[in-house]
Amino acid sequence: MVLSDIIKLTKGGENDVVEFKKKAAFPLKIIRELVAFANTKGGWLLVGVDDDGTVSGLKYFEEDAFALEEAIRIYCRPRLKYKFHVVNLSSHKGLLAYYVRESKRKPHFVLDQKGRKRKAYIRINDKTVQASREVLEIMKRTTRKENLHFNFGIKEKLLMEYLEEHRSITVDQFDKMAHLTRENASETLVKLTLANVISLAPQMKQDIFTLAPYN
Repeated sequence: MVLSDIIKLTKGGENDVVEFKKKAAFPLKIIRELVAFANTKGGWLLVGVDDDGTVSGLKYFEEDAFALEEAIRIYCRPRLKYKFHVVNLSSHKGLLAYYVRESKRKPHFVLDQKGRKRKAYIRINDKTVQASREVLEIMKRTTRKENLHFNFGIKEKLLMEYLEEHRSITVDQFDKMAHLTRENASETLVKLTLANVISLAPQMKQDIFTLAPYN
């Protein structure tokens, strides 16, 4: 990978598959971006590029690369596969380019500094956000390829009728409308999403569910 390749990536700005970081000072923030790409549809992380796309570079890029490699090894679960490039800008500056494919082993998690709590992240447009419970469950069950069983009962009928009229629904709206616990509402929406009856669209605040395209 050479500088011209980096310039091409920066021209479109940050988006769902490209993220810029000016510095490598906070490794866990870097790792969140990589995990989000792995959990969504893959992407490029460029370290040494300003938010506006200016290629400023890193003075201590070799040390930064080593520190980030160690951090990825320690704080990512399961192990993250990625391609890594060092692009030299001058005799004393360079930048780091990471490419992550959408993973077949998702969800991937970021551990906290004590190595205990773990969080999964996804990419929404040009932002990295923590995955909702529903997104996380769908990733887990898709990876495990679980056999799906559910009964199309009263709550499912209410949901279909609501979506026919209102087009979209959140977990909170569904549990209130159908008089369910949030856990029950969540589980129903997850199962129907896995069955391709409805579709999930992750959002910054609350995910929304709509009828699947063929309905």
